[in-house]
Amino acid sequence: MPDLLILSAAHPLVHVNAALNSLATLLLVLALVLIKRGHEQAHRTAMIGALAVSAAFLACYLYYHFAVRLTVRFTHEGPVRYVYYFILATHVVLAMTVPYLALRAAYLGSRSLALGAEAGQAFRAKHRRLVRWAYPIWLYVSVTGVLVYLMLYQWFPPADL
Repeated sequence: MPDLLILSAAHPLVHVNAALNSLATLLLVLALVLIKRGHEQAHRTAMIGALAVSAAFLACYLYYHFAVRLTVRFTHEGPVRYVYYFILATHVVLAMTVPYLALRAAYLGSRSLALGAEAGQAFRAKHRRLVRWAYPIWLYVSVTGVLVYLMLYQWFPPADL
């Protein structure tokens, strides 16, 4: 029953954002599994889904923080506070890179598929070089977004919610 009280205390968009972030994480992992198995079209579909879900998340997140509540303070004391702020800081810094990296990777991958095997080789090579570090960044941002939600609204909720 306490979990239901926490869920109802925070604004509904907080939970929508967490769900969208969780879905983006699942789609990113699915896309990796699909490409490792050689299913390029299914990988492309999963990545387009991850982009769409991430865009919806970003829109909801920005609306929430600019129209509903600008900040939510982490009020729990002790070592977990430092863990929270470390996760939050790395999440925020890396999150600023994700839109560019994800869109650039999508462009390169799409061009590679559109041009076909031989003509798209240069785009495929650029896509693969970029996603070797862009994908882990995007996945880290997605996972830590869910962790921030859990720490802030579920595990250590502020008293003023």
